[in-house]
Amino acid sequence: MSLRFTKMHGIGNDFVVLDRRDAGSPLPAQLARRLADRHFGVGCDQVMTVERSDDASCAFRYGIWNADGSAAAQCGNGVRCVLRWLADRGLVQGRGIRLLGPSGPVVADVLEDGGIRVDMGEPQFDAARVPLSVAATASRYALQLSGESVVFGAVSLGNPHALIEVADVDAAPVAALGSRIEVHPLFPDRVNVGFAQVLDRGHIRLRVFERGVGETLACGSGACAAVAILQQWQRVDADVRVDLPGGTLQISWSGPGHPLWMTGPATSVFDGVWNDE
Repeated sequence: MSLRFTKMHGIGNDFVVLDRRDAGSPLPAQLARRLADRHFGVGCDQVMTVERSDDASCAFRYGIWNADGSAAAQCGNGVRCVLRWLADRGLVQGRGIRLLGPSGPVVADVLEDGGIRVDMGEPQFDAARVPLSVAATASRYALQLSGESVVFGAVSLGNPHALIEVADVDAAPVAALGSRIEVHPLFPDRVNVGFAQVLDRGHIRLRVFERGVGETLACGSGACAAVAILQQWQRVDADVRVDLPGGTLQISWSGPGHPLWMTGPATSVFDGVWNDE
């Protein structure tokens, strides 16, 4: 089987983008796993599909598959790459573009400087919406791991996120701790785990262990979640620069009752044909 694809990345968070507008069925999970494999496939953090929308208010639909083949509900860097893919082919342009994602419609702007600005919706802190298996919603939670208490915040941006504030993000145990929290029983749908270092009220550093993937060079929804939780903790202001290992995103949120906006680049690396044996 030959399959045409585009390799893309959003500040190092990399994707295989597939044109599935004429496909008659969803992308099989095993195919997503084979494509994402960095030794035997193309290699990526997630596979993104571009599909026809069954919602007349949305120009196109997109799907998201993690490297392990599991479906994802949202991916900020992936959304920007889908917008760039569509814009490069003359299928969308300008501002107010509506796309239908797994967690619902998103609105985005293709900016004059080549960047992509995405309305990521209003952060949802309600524990049942995350989802988080606790008795009541709180701004901070704690779980016990090997006799130590780990304090975190939790929020949904269409997918579940937990955030831990650290003094030095370079020294944070992202793989060791993130892998354990991802599958902790507190999170029935698993969870993305962020580790944030606050430099000042408008600038943070962040690393993210993504569910179904592991640590990535960047996580768009993770950057949004970090800013939302840190705002809830009164640690940052409305406009925050988020430095991730792969690059920088600008996150803006005016607080409850308002959507959160993410702005950043999206890069097309190459087009190719994958020959599956």
